[in-house]
Amino acid sequence: MARKFLERAETYLLGVVDGTKRGTGASLLRLTLGGLSYVFAAIVQFRLWGYRIGLLKHHTLGCQVVSVGNLTVGGTGKTPVVELLARSLAENGRKVAILSRGYKKKKKKRGFKQRFRDLLGGKVDVEASLVVSDGKSLKVEPIFSGDEPYMLAKNLPGVSVIVGKNRVMSGQYAIRKLRCDTLILDDGFQHLALKHRLDIVLVDRTNPFDNGRTLPRGLLREPIRNIKRAGFIFITKSNGDGARELSTQLRELNPTAEISECRHCPRFLKHLFKDVKEDLTWLKGKKVIALSGIAVPAGFERELVNYGATVVEHITFADHHRYSLQEILDIVEHACELGVDAILTTEKDAVRIPHLERRDMPLIYLRVEIEMFTGQEEYHDWIRRICLE
Repeated sequence: MARKFLERAETYLLGVVDGTKRGTGASLLRLTLGGLSYVFAAIVQFRLWGYRIGLLKHHTLGCQVVSVGNLTVGGTGKTPVVELLARSLAENGRKVAILSRGYKKKKKKRGFKQRFRDLLGGKVDVEASLVVSDGKSLKVEPIFSGDEPYMLAKNLPGVSVIVGKNRVMSGQYAIRKLRCDTLILDDGFQHLALKHRLDIVLVDRTNPFDNGRTLPRGLLREPIRNIKRAGFIFITKSNGDGARELSTQLRELNPTAEISECRHCPRFLKHLFKDVKEDLTWLKGKKVIALSGIAVPAGFERELVNYGATVVEHITFADHHRYSLQEILDIVEHACELGVDAILTTEKDAVRIPHLERRDMPLIYLRVEIEMFTGQEEYHDWIRRICLE
């Protein structure tokens, strides 16, 4: 009940921010959020100033640290970029750990005796950090890790994944216990406590900076001008035409960063509950229900249509929604009544869907990977440089 209330509140607030919610109440709330937005921006800038002059302390761990993040809240397609970066570094001989906050993960409860044994054994504090993968095997279920860290751990054998609010502590564990020499901060552009070697920032071409305002009146985590800290900028959800106007704007804000234009390219379809892949041509002529709980669901539906599917209905939930068994059973029953061929979902949603014994309606997810239109040479040069240091 509390989860549903929070999701409805989140949806309402997003409607207020983007202007789709009308009425006196929504207008007054927008006015209030506008004032708070100035306060938020001032706090962000003061924090940056504090780190710059040494009032707040940067931690250095004696290894390469790269952050992947964005200026806006959600929707830029960050996870496939983190996966690409981790795979590139690992293939070039680096021992990589991804450090994530584990957004909307459930805390794994352990008793006092277990925590005491962990302390005596030198294990990472389970309240502060949780090892999702040690590079050899998965250690926890997605409900405890969060969907994105679990997805990364599953797709990246040989790469460690650790979640926790204190990423300095997580990084120390990765170096000391897992012998990692390269750390990737997932969603780390604003995480300044750990000193970065390089900041990679993602900008969604379809909605680069939302309404240009910081939280809570807009979706910006910090003012647009702060993108000057980035060393590499990925323009995501592009179509390869050069993104001239956005590229010009970014170059004015940041004269030195490398800029790459890329898109999230569908690769194949995978059944959730059996080890079966389908080629993308399988979608042609199929009637499907789309199911998603992501920040920007329209792009997912568009990809299904582009490959020839007829989307009879798109059932959407709030970003990072954790599905209950009853919700999935109801959706399967609804799909059977409509006579569709399958339920299609995203890979991020797939890790949040509980296991079903029922097999009369296929549940299939769409696998996507990053395809770079421009900046490939600069990206690979940077990978080589970082791996030689």
